[in-house]
Amino acid sequence: MFDNKDKNKNIEIITGDPKVAIRKLSIPMMLSMVLIMMYNLADSIWVAGLGSDALAAIGFITPLFMVLIGLGHGIGAGANSLIARYIGGEDPAKANNAGLHGIVLSIIVSIVFTILMLLAMKPILIARGAGKTMSYAYRYGNIVFGFLIVFVFSAVLSAVFRSEGDMKRAVIPIAATSILNIILDPIFIYYLNLGIEGAAWATVISSAVSILIMSYWIWIKKDLSLDLSSTLENIIFSTLAVIVNTMLVMVSGTDAVAAYTAAMRIVQMCMIPMMGIGTALLTISGVAYGAHNYKNLKTGYNYAVKQGFIISIVLAILMIVFCNQIASIFSYTSASASLGPQIAYSIRILSLFVVAIPHGIMSSMMFQGVGKGPKALKVTLLRSLAFESILAYLFGFVLGFGLIGIYAGIILGCFLGGTVGFIWSKLFIDKFQILSKDRYENTGAK
Repeated sequence: MFDNKDKNKNIEIITGDPKVAIRKLSIPMMLSMVLIMMYNLADSIWVAGLGSDALAAIGFITPLFMVLIGLGHGIGAGANSLIARYIGGEDPAKANNAGLHGIVLSIIVSIVFTILMLLAMKPILIARGAGKTMSYAYRYGNIVFGFLIVFVFSAVLSAVFRSEGDMKRAVIPIAATSILNIILDPIFIYYLNLGIEGAAWATVISSAVSILIMSYWIWIKKDLSLDLSSTLENIIFSTLAVIVNTMLVMVSGTDAVAAYTAAMRIVQMCMIPMMGIGTALLTISGVAYGAHNYKNLKTGYNYAVKQGFIISIVLAILMIVFCNQIASIFSYTSASASLGPQIAYSIRILSLFVVAIPHGIMSSMMFQGVGKGPKALKVTLLRSLAFESILAYLFGFVLGFGLIGIYAGIILGCFLGGTVGFIWSKLFIDKFQILSKDRYENTGAK
């Protein structure tokens, strides 16, 4: 992993000035996330042309799918953090071993959960009130869940490259996947007349391409641990989505789920810069923690939070100003035209969610980076389940505010939970400073 000039340069970046490292690592990470969201957005846009039921079906399947994709991101985050800490501690043998274990584990868990999900999907959809969208959801889900290994394995391989600061080879496969999916979507859905199943096949085939590219680099060119808490975080996010969808059905029916699904695609696009910065922070935090360099940890965290808020405010304003134009891309056919005003309304309200989330994301990523997964998990639990879901139910049903109450509860809960995480992160960094001060001063680290 550490035997060529490019790799040595990557190591120098992640062990140097944290502000410079965050900028250099986050920009390509943002690009990769933009590409990922582009093909997710393409799925939603093309599927929306089939009607509101088809779009709502995507909304019912996506949280379940993300629970399982969370396995890949959890394994990847664990490997990323562990490899980064071993790099900081100058132990390349253990770094290589951590990457190998992450890859093997991803194969095992994806096979197990594919079987479980195919057996349990239909009862879950019935219990969640999929109703008239059941046929669409079941046909789409059978394909994406049947090929779960493609998505989990791809996420772990990408994390291995990111942990070394090798963002170029982490981004190129994602770019290829995204471009191919955007091309295949309309061909499979409309030209081949496969409908919603076409969207699923386009996603599977496109994602398989990234595996082929990264596998070539690792095993042919030879260029190259599960963080349970990180996996559980993804499960929590998806569980919250299931809860919110259920509440929306109770308040306004499946059309509300369709509008929320479309709006959240835009929210997720706007969260890409924060996730890019947070992913860079995860690597930098791991390296700083492994090297007992509290100054880099503190500087990196503070810088990430500040940049996250600045970017989120700008993006929220753009969401509000262009909400109608954005909504129109999901309502371009007669079958989906009625969704336009609902989607625009949802985008305007949920723009505030974008502003509420940066400090929570950075706190969780920092804790994951230093190997304190349980702390990251607790931050997520507070934000998503303890605050967002409870306040959404309180405002939406107990106080009787309906749809706007559900949205308000999600936004306020996100901000309050993130604030708790921010305070906890600052206290952790202060404690780490005290514990590592002697070593830091003796080594003269900067």
